[in-house]
Amino acid sequence: MKARIPNQGKGVNQAGMMKQIQKMQDDMQKTQTEVENTEFTASSGGGAVEVAVNGSHEVKSIKINPEVVDPDDVEMLEDMLIAALNEAQRKAADTMEREMSKITGGMNIPGLGGLL
Repeated sequence: MKARIPNQGKGVNQAGMMKQIQKMQDDMQKTQTEVENTEFTASSGGGAVEVAVNGSHEVKSIKINPEVVDPDDVEMLEDMLIAALNEAQRKAADTMEREMSKITGGMNIPGLGGLL
């Protein structure tokens, strides 16, 4: 008669699962760092204003075509800046979400939300 060991193999599956989770966390951290170091640009006003942000949503540069600087219409310039900033930040957020989704397969993993 063979002796039966309870939960035999279960530890192996758990160890394998833990390795997969650790690899996923490492991949997510690497991807997050890569996206944070990527620069995203957007323009508005037909290219009159161009803004660059990094993946951490920090503004890196703002370029303004001198032809659009009208002291009598500063409000238009402000609106173009806001539009370009918002678009560049949206690009950064979309890229982070897309790249993380590649790693997680779209799963919502509790405890890993801070990376997304």
